[in-house]
Amino acid sequence: MSKFVSFIKNNKAISWVLGFQLFRLILLPFMGLMPQDAYYYLYGQNLSLSYFDHPGMIGYLLRIFSEIFGQSIFVVKLTDFIITSFTIISFYKLASYFLSKQKLQRAFVLIASTICVSILSFNSTPDVPLLLFWTISLTCLYKAIFEEKNWYWILAGIAMGLAFNSKYTALLLQIGLLGFVVFSNKYRKLFFSPWLWFALVISVLVTFPVWYWNYQNEFASFAFQSSERTSSISEFKISPNYFFGAIGHQLFLLLPVLFLIFITFTFKYIKRAFIKFKLPQSKTLFLLAFFAPTFVGFFSLTPIYWVKLNWMMPSYITGTIIAAMFISKKLLKIQLIFSIIFHLLFALQILFYLVPIKSDDTWVGWKELAEETKDLQQTYPNTFVFSNDNYKTSACLNFFIDDKVYAQNIIGLPALHFDYLGDNLSALEGKNALFIDSDKRFKNDDKLDEINPLLKNYFKNITELEPIIIKINHKEVRKFWVFYCTDYQPKK
Repeated sequence: MSKFVSFIKNNKAISWVLGFQLFRLILLPFMGLMPQDAYYYLYGQNLSLSYFDHPGMIGYLLRIFSEIFGQSIFVVKLTDFIITSFTIISFYKLASYFLSKQKLQRAFVLIASTICVSILSFNSTPDVPLLLFWTISLTCLYKAIFEEKNWYWILAGIAMGLAFNSKYTALLLQIGLLGFVVFSNKYRKLFFSPWLWFALVISVLVTFPVWYWNYQNEFASFAFQSSERTSSISEFKISPNYFFGAIGHQLFLLLPVLFLIFITFTFKYIKRAFIKFKLPQSKTLFLLAFFAPTFVGFFSLTPIYWVKLNWMMPSYITGTIIAAMFISKKLLKIQLIFSIIFHLLFALQILFYLVPIKSDDTWVGWKELAEETKDLQQTYPNTFVFSNDNYKTSACLNFFIDDKVYAQNIIGLPALHFDYLGDNLSALEGKNALFIDSDKRFKNDDKLDEINPLLKNYFKNITELEPIIIKINHKEVRKFWVFYCTDYQPKK
């Protein structure tokens, strides 16, 4: 034990990383359920080869942890924390192949200090396993390419497949690999290597469950992920809000110093490539091959399309390694100061909920809503419960309530994976229901005094009840409208 303590004291980088991780672990019990936690937990409780809006890896992991440790919010958060901790460790191993000891330590601190890692540690999303398998894939590819260990091609294929089974963004791994081989003078010969193509074939075979689920369901997931985004991009409407919103998100996730270094070295390598027609040496080119398609590719869309804050996360792995080649000790200290301030503010918000969040993307109020809903079901017996915000309210209530809670497919609207749970809505015919509707811009305690027209198409009578008001620290912070609906008539 004394040797371990001495080792930590003599390795400041590890001390910083353990400090950040301990801070996050201490906060875990105070984190409430996020809608994403509940939705992907629902994945795990309804096992399938894949799912409508994403592959199922995060759901499988939540199911494994809940089977071992039981169902609780803490176990859900613990799953994210442990998987992300493995990502940090895998990052350290990957970075050690490219950096000197001093720069490796800086890279280790840089990645661990980001808000990105905190979000991944607290919130269940497909990005949690994606970044782990993305990092493992790059480690295996390094071994296969630079150390010429052919068996690592097989492991790389498996890891790339598992990354795709986490999130479709992982397709950029194969694109990055082929891009590296094409642009590298030294390793272009790998294009004719059977091992490279063997790895790609294995990666496709590992993704078979996702493809088979899509085949069984008319490729619904692929269509959902592609058609909506393609149509939005094809409109080609310039929007400064999209661009500056993306910058704001990345500044928040990476913190200013790391983000600005990303921008600086991106321009540096682009300028060198297009003006001097010079590419970096092989190892740096390898890192860029798995950075540029994600970071530069998505950033180039921001003037015309709303790029979500998590889409660029995979680029942070190799991007941070490159950043560590340039960052000075002084800039690292500034990054740490920003990180400490942001994390302290983050902790205060979690513990005391100082700033109300005018959105359903919050960790407060869901458990209290479930308790109020159970009381309403006592007052109005033999009723089923549903909501119509795609998944958030329905998923959160499903987590806390034993009875089945339905989504907006009850009133004929698309409801993401709720449409694929095999529910027989016809069996609900003639039953009464409680419709829960979130007031995201909560301003007062008044009733809505308005009835959703779709409700009238499916129920005989609709009566608005008193809204549910959620209080946190004696302050009213959330509001839900409630409607009692009688005699459900599903469309045949």
